[in-house]
Amino acid sequence: MKKILLLLLAFLSITTATAQMVKPVKWNSKVEKISETEVNLIMEATIEKDWHVYSQFTPDGGPLPAEFDFKDAKGNYELIGKVKESPYKKQYNDIFEVDEYYFANKATFTQKVKITNPKLTTIKATIDFQVCKEVCINDNNAFTFTLPKLNPAAKEETVATPTETVVEDTAKATEVTVDTTTVAKATPATTPTETPKPEEKKGLWTIFFLAFLGGFAALLTPCVFPMIPMTVSFFTKQSKNPAQGKRNAILYGVSIIAIYLILGSLVTGIFGAEALNELSTDVWFNIIFFLLLVVFAASFLGAFEIMLPNSWANKVDRQADKGGIVGIFFMALALAIVSFSCTGPIVGTLLVESASKGGIAPTIGMLGFSSALALPFMLFAMFPSWLSSLPKSGGWLNTVKVSLGFLELALAFKFLSQADLVLQLHLLEREVFLAIWIAIFGTWALYLFGKITTPHDSPMTHISVGRLSFGVLVLAFTIYMIPGLFGAPLKLISAFPPPQTYSESPRGFFGGSSANTEVELPEGAELGEHDIITFHDYADGFAYAKKVNKPIMLDFTGYACVNCRKMEINVWSDEKVLQVLKNDVVLISLYVDDKRLLPADEQYVSKETGKEVKTIGNKWTDFIITRYKTNTQPYYVLTDLNEKSLNTPISYTPNIDEYLAWLKDGIGKFK
Repeated sequence: MKKILLLLLAFLSITTATAQMVKPVKWNSKVEKISETEVNLIMEATIEKDWHVYSQFTPDGGPLPAEFDFKDAKGNYELIGKVKESPYKKQYNDIFEVDEYYFANKATFTQKVKITNPKLTTIKATIDFQVCKEVCINDNNAFTFTLPKLNPAAKEETVATPTETVVEDTAKATEVTVDTTTVAKATPATTPTETPKPEEKKGLWTIFFLAFLGGFAALLTPCVFPMIPMTVSFFTKQSKNPAQGKRNAILYGVSIIAIYLILGSLVTGIFGAEALNELSTDVWFNIIFFLLLVVFAASFLGAFEIMLPNSWANKVDRQADKGGIVGIFFMALALAIVSFSCTGPIVGTLLVESASKGGIAPTIGMLGFSSALALPFMLFAMFPSWLSSLPKSGGWLNTVKVSLGFLELALAFKFLSQADLVLQLHLLEREVFLAIWIAIFGTWALYLFGKITTPHDSPMTHISVGRLSFGVLVLAFTIYMIPGLFGAPLKLISAFPPPQTYSESPRGFFGGSSANTEVELPEGAELGEHDIITFHDYADGFAYAKKVNKPIMLDFTGYACVNCRKMEINVWSDEKVLQVLKNDVVLISLYVDDKRLLPADEQYVSKETGKEVKTIGNKWTDFIITRYKTNTQPYYVLTDLNEKSLNTPISYTPNIDEYLAWLKDGIGKFK
């Protein structure tokens, strides 16, 4: 009897240690009455220390964004706008090469709703989300909001918080009804704005610096550069004394900055930070701006001129004649309008790129651009003798403009690539993208060497040293990209082309996969990471393991699981570990975030969790919870051919020796 009890205790301790459901997020929900027809549905998350829940605006290609589903809305209620979020943090993820938007400690989501059915008493909703620390969990919560009594005929508004729903278990929601209390009109709960992380500040500084370079580039175009000596001479001649001329020129420069700052602020104000974040991951946003940048590029290359109506410039000129501070401001506005054919494409590109970052990025971008544009006017007015050192206007200005056209064209394909990645069309895979960039930069090099010309180029008898040097740099960059067609990582431009996994040859044209091309893959298998033969269906992998009499390694993973990728890149790539994974086990990788729908006859409701199992990812999530009583990824299990664990399953294990020892221990027990 004593032995039996000891065995039971041992079993329970192993089960508790190795198969534990992790729930790092607890949810509260409540209803706040706005008026007799509108309410706020508020969902509040309390997140355990060091865990992160990801925003609904997290860019595609990274961790999974939160998704909301409000049930039975038709004929009962209308959603007003998108779900609003409390302030989130932002950090660059060098594994997925995207920015992550995430919440730590607390998060609040608020959906404004207009009730159209007076008899409606409850609203049901769910949130699908991902939460990560050393492991990732794909989870969802169900909410039931009990609505307060609404009286559409009432004239006065009162606000009540009648119901609070506490959801501890993701499968079951327990309602707790609180006495209705009339209170002052409430606003959605928010968490305090946290101090931006260094990565956020770095991102804004990067935008400012790039925009400053854009302003400097605009300064060197045919529309702007000749204006410097003309404008400075005007101020110095029209002013009563040198001090007044300097003051007027400084006001002119400040006016230029103010005009572009207003433009950046309008973009942020009209769209809002949340909408801009959402747009950045929207397919149509990316396609539209691909087309827009192609038009900008064509204009710079000389196909046509983009100009604002002449009537605008004439009206502004009349205002500029009034003199004084108002006149100086309108002179700056006239410069912006007259030079639009050169500055417009640059400003448009900067606004598109900064808008995709969200927040105040468009304003910061316009500050950088306008500062570079205005600074020379102020400096040359303060030191007129410097004008003699300026290079003369000439054909080199058009060279700058055409060069900007090539850059615009290259950048355009970044947006098209993002749309293709979201839709998973595989039309613009890594090799195709790089081939296009090689063609663009190669043509640019030929242009700089004088081998081809554009419509507005002046006759050229020789190439200047500066143009030749820059041409050599562009040619070198073109040559640098060529190995990328055959699998080279190209770290200098890693943020631009699609990832290596999104290509015709994910392991490289001359990579390790060539060694396995003569090996016939088992039915249902494919070459996975590091050319390991991998199954993505449990039944196929189990059947093959029986055939070859090898133990099975179950790899519960996710496309959006950062630490899963870290394990594959840093641990699986070790020579000793890789040999074991290739030769001694049958690898079955089960993706718990695979969004593909199961056939209708294979969909079911989980007996373990009570949740609907509709997708392939749902199926493997239910599998890991039902069989191993856990919900974390990565999660590794070694089993024999009777589906019994050979040793204790493990999760994220970055130590190579520890992971290798675990593999050998399980395989040894199988033998």
